[in-house]
Amino acid sequence: MALKTNTILICAGGGCISAGEESVKQAFERKLKEYGLDSVVSIVETGCMGACSLGPLAVIYPDGVYYQKLTPKAAEKIVEEHILKGRVVPEYLFEGEKEKLTIQEKTSTEIPFFAKQVKIALRNVGVIDPLSIEEYIARDGYFALHKALTQMTPEEVIKEIKDSGLRGRGGAGFPTGLKWELARQQKSDVKYMICNADEGDPGAFMDRSILEGDPHSIVEAMTIAGYAIGAQKGFVYVRAEYPLAIERLQRAIEMAHEYGFLGENIFGTGFSFDIEIRIGAGAFVCGEETALMHSIEGKRGQPRVKPPFPVQKGLWGKPTVINNVETLALVPPIILKGASWFRQYGTEKSPGTKVFALAGKIKNTGLVEVPMGITLRELLYDIGGGHPQGKQIKAVQTGGPSGGVIPAEFFDTPVDYESLGKLGAIMGSGGMIVLDEDDCMVDVAKFFLEFTVDESCGKCTPCREGTKVMYDILDRITKGEGTMEDIEKLEQLAQVIKDSSLCGLGQTAPNPVLSTLKYYRHEYEAHVKEGKCPAKKCKAFISYVIDSEKCVGCTACARVCPVNAIHGEVRKVHEIDQEACVRCGSCIEVCRFGAISKVTPAIVGSVTK
Repeated sequence: MALKTNTILICAGGGCISAGEESVKQAFERKLKEYGLDSVVSIVETGCMGACSLGPLAVIYPDGVYYQKLTPKAAEKIVEEHILKGRVVPEYLFEGEKEKLTIQEKTSTEIPFFAKQVKIALRNVGVIDPLSIEEYIARDGYFALHKALTQMTPEEVIKEIKDSGLRGRGGAGFPTGLKWELARQQKSDVKYMICNADEGDPGAFMDRSILEGDPHSIVEAMTIAGYAIGAQKGFVYVRAEYPLAIERLQRAIEMAHEYGFLGENIFGTGFSFDIEIRIGAGAFVCGEETALMHSIEGKRGQPRVKPPFPVQKGLWGKPTVINNVETLALVPPIILKGASWFRQYGTEKSPGTKVFALAGKIKNTGLVEVPMGITLRELLYDIGGGHPQGKQIKAVQTGGPSGGVIPAEFFDTPVDYESLGKLGAIMGSGGMIVLDEDDCMVDVAKFFLEFTVDESCGKCTPCREGTKVMYDILDRITKGEGTMEDIEKLEQLAQVIKDSSLCGLGQTAPNPVLSTLKYYRHEYEAHVKEGKCPAKKCKAFISYVIDSEKCVGCTACARVCPVNAIHGEVRKVHEIDQEACVRCGSCIEVCRFGAISKVTPAIVGSVTK
């Protein structure tokens, strides 16, 4: 029997693992062994393939057929039909927007989710076995390091990065080459290179996916950076919540040592470099560079005043360069292929690609890498697939707690640093949370302020006290207790905190409030003046009622109510005790007859004109 298939690539990213990837892999192994194919067909666990909402995922090579939402039963059928008989199993094919793919439509460029993506930072993620240094080398791994060390001076390496226009992908967008050049110019016997993998934005998992799926790219990039700036020691600061990333990165460091890509006298050039992993406790503020360095030094993770900047006086008082994971992942291809190759993607001021984590009310949640300059509409609809239930997408929140909301009328805006900044938002590290008509913008601002209040280190008064006061005002507004003076006070406080906080966390904390006030002020005023939440989200402004004409007395709602607020006999109309009801929405979710709805009665005594 001549088998065409020889490899099953299974996504072993965090999302697919939580969705049951291990049981799917075991089913593949069990069935292959049953048919005596275990020595012919190999199973490779790889990094995140991107389409997290469709996991567990697998790709059958050399056919290149994508399968989605796999179960152990599905894996067994794929072995029996596709691998053994060469027949594609249509019910598990990766779906396009209009129709399921056939064997002839198998390449990733023909799947809408992948069609407009350009993978540079994610070039190996979801493609290779992250634990195999051989597979990384087979895809030009460590070639850039060899080129830099044997064919280029440190100044030439820096010039290549400067010419590429690469900007920091961690949020600020500072020119990477300029940062390296400033560190290179410092006169010091010791310098340090740090990879910031302290990814703390809600809904963001770009850096984690790179560390889990392509850890060698970070090892290679840090070594190149160390050579360029004159450092012999590097640290990767990664949060403890990323155990899989830590495990794979540690293994990559060990293998790089075995192959001579780390350690003493790399490639016989006389250059030596080593990397250590430092695990953070998960404090959001430790993503700020000076707080991060304090944490590495064993001190409390709190920021300090700048200047001096880290390139002047950083870790243990020595010149230090800090780049985030995605920035570093772009370095080896730039060195290997040149600055002009990188600049063919993106815009004049924002060259290259950017990785985004799509989350929230979007059909295709997951990880995407697109050229800078793509519009938000293309990103959300052509790649993201739009709203899963066909509802109107109201806005998108970019930049996490430090960012802002962008309304639908601006979805034709190109995604680059300058364009997003003009809208009052920021690129951030790449998290994008999609919001729909059911999301209240006051509640959204409150959510991010609550996060900031919890994560503030407490060192400076504007952030420590000011964000708490802002949160309390938002809380009052969402409870129907707000006044118009509260809205004015929010704006004043936001500007004071923005101008006077010590670090980036406090300086950007008001952004969600300012952007929602800018574009959705009418929602704030509706809460205060009209005593209603337009999105019917804030519990103080809504009641759940049962339509007596639609209720059949099935008791489903009463059985799920956590506080026993629904009463009624079987096959008779039920009623909701409004005083006992906690507005959790469980009853609406289980009602099959559309008999329960949300209404927004005015709150007596809470409306301030």
